[in-house]
Formats: sequence, structure tokens, C-alpha cells
Amino acid sequence: MSVVTVQLGQCGNQVGQELFDVISSDTNDAQRYRPSAQGKTYHACSQERFLNEEITGELSARAVLIDMEPKVIAQAMATAAKSGRWKYGDQSFFCQKQGSGNNWANGFCVHGPRHEEAVGDLVRREVERCDRLAGILSLMSVAGGTGSGVGTYVTQCLRDAYPHSFILNQLTWPYGTGEVIVQNYNSVLTLSRLYQCSDAILVHENDAVHRICAQLMNIKHISFSDVNKVIAHQLGSVLQPAHTADTHSQYSRNPMGELLSRLVCHPEYRLLSVCSIPHMSSSSLAYSAFTWPGLLKHLRQMLITSAKMEEGIDWQVRAPPVGQGTAEKLSGFNTSLANLLILRGKDVSSADTCGFLDPALYSPWLPAEGAISTWRSPLPFNKYEKSATLVSNSQSLLKPLDLMVGKAWNMFASRAYVHQYTKFGITEEDFLDSFTCLEQVISSYRHL
Repeated sequence: MSVVTVQLGQCGNQVGQELFDVISSDTNDAQRYRPSAQGKTYHACSQERFLNEEITGELSARAVLIDMEPKVIAQAMATAAKSGRWKYGDQSFFCQKQGSGNNWANGFCVHGPRHEEAVGDLVRREVERCDRLAGILSLMSVAGGTGSGVGTYVTQCLRDAYPHSFILNQLTWPYGTGEVIVQNYNSVLTLSRLYQCSDAILVHENDAVHRICAQLMNIKHISFSDVNKVIAHQLGSVLQPAHTADTHSQYSRNPMGELLSRLVCHPEYRLLSVCSIPHMSSSSLAYSAFTWPGLLKHLRQMLITSAKMEEGIDWQVRAPPVGQGTAEKLSGFNTSLANLLILRGKDVSSADTCGFLDPALYSPWLPAEGAISTWRSPLPFNKYEKSATLVSNSQSLLKPLDLMVGKAWNMFASRAYVHQYTKFGITEEDFLDSFTCLEQVISSYRHL
């Protein structure tokens, strides 16, 4: 089954280009270094998910690129073609010559409705090229105007057009120090609307990814490209083929459905976070060796403490004894609703994941054995001999979400910049509805 990717705005298009580059490179490596039937099956499954084979024999991404300015789309298409492994379709993009000015209302109320038909036709054409549609992956930022505003409008339209298809939104969370003065307004409006139409929202925090680049990958002058490469690595590790517990002999046919059915068991809990281990520079990779017990020990502690990288983990936080109520859990303990563990690489079948079955890690609503799922692939991913990724529906996003809503509310209380939104049709009542929605989400996660 195939996944159609919709890349929205500058951030979405840059992350999407890096994602397809990681997928293409990993898929080729699987066939080149594992010429066995296993490598060929992996290659074929990945290609079916993400790439079309053109009449010329070239591979094109199952993607639609959308931005209100042409520069980033042109760069993404040129970079993809230059790789020689894959490209974007010649007619798979839509752009204009005027952006949304970092204003969510401009994107949602003006550009979105104005170009709805053109964008819908592009997505429809890409969907029709799939033998079977697994779902739609939307890549966007929440800080600006096009990615967040147009992205939210497009997602609502996709929900109406494909009511029975899975929709997963990947959101890039802005730096806490601020990229855009109204980024908290844009984030509140985006999240509250997406909560109504998306099946799940997978969040990457720029601050956390930036720390990975600085502390683990030893990058001195970190660019957006470096940040996007880490996001793409984590997304690829989730979306590339893997064996589920039910498909030991073959790769999962519906990655989107499998992912969402295991992690989003209640419509009130749709926020997903992701962390991977290890992360390191390519120069250090050749001199490093990892064991499954070591990787999983660190990943479990990262889950418990909501850490996004293995360096600087607080080992003092421990899971409480079985039977101890959530109210009595230690400060800083991250309670999960559901987790998906994805293991890739050498000797993966020997990896012992029992540590993630501890009932103390989870809300008492679900038995631990139903709250944790494990996928495995014996093939190394993106040059890492062994790697582990955890996708978590937990309280890990509670703090940044609460902080963002609080900042937005403080601005709204003084009506700062509100006129910039009302002139495009967003009312103060729309803001209040968004705050109410997210306060309910915060309350629900706080009481897991």
C-alpha cells in the first residue's frame, strides 16, 4: 500500500525533500548490500510505499509540493533531480508568487480557499496513481503562515475528500526563543483545528532536534538543513518497512493504519512524539559499537523522563512500584498511553524488549501488553548497524504545549496583533474556541 505525502510551506517542503532522500538512499542500500531475497523484498515494499516508476524508468516521489512562493519548491525539485536516485513529478507542485506573511489567517482564510480546487486536483491525481492508498502524510510547520494556515485548510479538505483514509500530520514545532512574533497564535490555531480532522499529530520540536545536532552529531554551525536531516532520519525509521508482531514473515502492508491503530486508541489523545537512538556524525559511526541491551536501556529511560536524546538523561527518575497510583508518581515521570518500538539492524530478533512491558509506564486504562507494540527489521537503517526508534503517545508534549498556550493567551489577553488576524476573517471567538480545545487536551494528558 502507498503513502501520499503532502509537503506544505517552506519547512514542509524542505523536510519532505530530506525524507525522500533518506528513504531512497536506505532502499538502495538494502538492495546493494543485501542482494538476498530479503533485501529485494524490502526494496520493493519501500518503493511501493513512497515512489512511482515513470515510463522512462525514473523514480518519482508520491508527493505533492505546495507553497505560496516558488523558491523553496524549485530548490527541492532541483536537489531531488540532482541526486540521480529519484525526483519529484514534473506537474506535482503548486506555488504562487506571494506568501502568507507568517499570518495563519491569511493562509487559512485567503490562500487556502482560493487554491482549494487546484491543490485538490494535484492530490487526487497522486492518489489515483496508487494501487491501494495506505494514507496521507502531511508535512508542515506550525509557526509560519503557509505551512500552518494553508496546511490546516488543506488537511480539512483532505478529510472531506477522503473520509475513510488515514491522515497523519507531522508538525515541526518552532524554537522556544522565537522565529516569528506571532508563532504561538499560529500554533494554537493550527493544533486546535487539526485535532478535529487529523487521525494523529506527530510533533518534532526544533529545540530538541537542535540539541541533537550540537551535542550528539558535533555540528558546529547548525543550519535548517541539519535539523531537517535529523527529522527525516526519525520519520524514515518509522515509515520504512518493518515486520509487525502479526507479520513475522512479511513486511506490514499498511504502515499508516498499523501505526495509528496501535497508538491512537482514543480521539482525545492524538499527540505523538518520536525519539531515536543512536544519533552521531558519520565520522564517528565507523568507530562505534552498540548492543541491544544498551540501546534499549537508554531508550526506556528517555521515555520515562521525556528526553529526546541519550546524553544528559536523568537516571534518578524511576518507574514507581506496581500498584502505585499516577498521582504518587515521581516528579518528571512521563506516563504513556501507548508506545511503538521500532528496532532495525543486526541480531534484531535477539533484542529483549521486556523493559517496555512494565505496567508502571502506562496509564491504567490499558494493560501494558496492549499498550506497547514492537516492529523489527533485520536490515540496518541509514548506515546504522543497530538503531531503535520509539513513537510515543504520552505526556512528553504536555510541557511544551502548556507553555505555548500560556504564551499565546498572554498575548491575546492584551489583544496584541489580534487585528492582523481579524482583518482576514478570524474572530476573537475563534481564538477562544482554540484555547478551549487545547486546554481540554492539556487537561486530558495531565490526568493520564
